[in-house]
Amino acid sequence: MADNRTMAQLLQAPTEGYEDAIVIPEINANFELKHGLINLVQNKQFFGHDKEDPHAHIRYFNKITSTMRFPDIPSTSIKLMLFPFSLEGSARIWLEKEPPRSILTWDDLVSKFINQFFPPSKMTNLRNEITRFQQRFDESFYEAWDRFNDLLRACPHHRFSELHQLDTFYNALNANDQDSLNSAAGGNFLDKMARECLRIIDSKSKVCNSRNKAVVAKVSSNSSTPGISPYVAALTTEVSELKNMMKTMLIDKQKAQAPAPVKAVEQSCVTCGGAHSYRNCPATDGNANRDNIC
Repeated sequence: MADNRTMAQLLQAPTEGYEDAIVIPEINANFELKHGLINLVQNKQFFGHDKEDPHAHIRYFNKITSTMRFPDIPSTSIKLMLFPFSLEGSARIWLEKEPPRSILTWDDLVSKFINQFFPPSKMTNLRNEITRFQQRFDESFYEAWDRFNDLLRACPHHRFSELHQLDTFYNALNANDQDSLNSAAGGNFLDKMARECLRIIDSKSKVCNSRNKAVVAKVSSNSSTPGISPYVAALTTEVSELKNMMKTMLIDKQKAQAPAPVKAVEQSCVTCGGAHSYRNCPATDGNANRDNIC
């Protein structure tokens, strides 16, 4: 069939290909997205940075959208409409580069999003971090347990059994915390059932956390500077005391090294013994006058 378009029409820029990647199912109801809903998901956007957790973003987004209920409108349709507003930066660019009409369901969107920002290499690195986990020298039991769980949450498909997780965490602790768990277990901690081990860890973690809060609260109450961390306030006090001590030592050193005052040299006349130079002696002047007269 012959193309009857004019040259001007043929040279016009194409208008196809501007459709979004996400296909929103047809909604047979009077509905529009309100600015309040958009602002709600924009409060915590995902930018696609290496340190960001895409699983955490999906969990947060599901939590926010689960509170939204609209008659005759599936929740998945609401999610498909709102999700692009939860992205920014490289994450938004990724979605804009997806082929038009390539995402048909919410599961499609989640799968593509996770595969883009949580590739197999990232899962491997996180699994290695979990396997090589070690308690830090300045880390409390509560902080170590919390950090270990953060790693597990960041890699939900780690495929480590509960037994493997407990064994890894126990062997990563310092000797004092291992002894504490053994004492709470009434013997070897790892001889207990997994459920009992978790109960002991959870109990010890809560006790350590409450003690840490009590210490921080006590230091905060003793701090006289409002709005400043108790640790910063304590450090400021120590620095101030050190400066005062150094100032006192410097003053004492200056006093010790100060030269003795020089006593003025008093003149003494060799002729009459008076407090004047012999050149200014009245007796000498008198003799000189008499000599001149004679």
